Amino acid sequence: MAGGDRYMEELRELIAEVLEIEPEELTDTGDFQEEYESDSLRAIEVLARIEKRYKIEIPQEELPKMQNLKAVYAVTASYAGWPE
Repeated sequence: MAGGDRYMEELRELIAEVLEIEPEELTDTGDFQEEYESDSLRAIEVLARIEKRYKIEIPQEELPKMQNLKAVYAVTASYAGWPE
């Protein structure tokens, strides 16, 4: 499994846990608010868990971009130096 795929799956599990759904239910492009009834507190929780797990800092201004799994991966990758 390529590094990017591994990180994508780790993020899928982390986000699914915060959203209280099964990882299989979380699609790459499903909008967190519209499809999974997420709110701003859950978005902040996702951000905090990502920062803690990967020991990086992501400014809260990035939160509006982080609407689905692919977008979360893209933002996290840019701060963590992962493959895009």
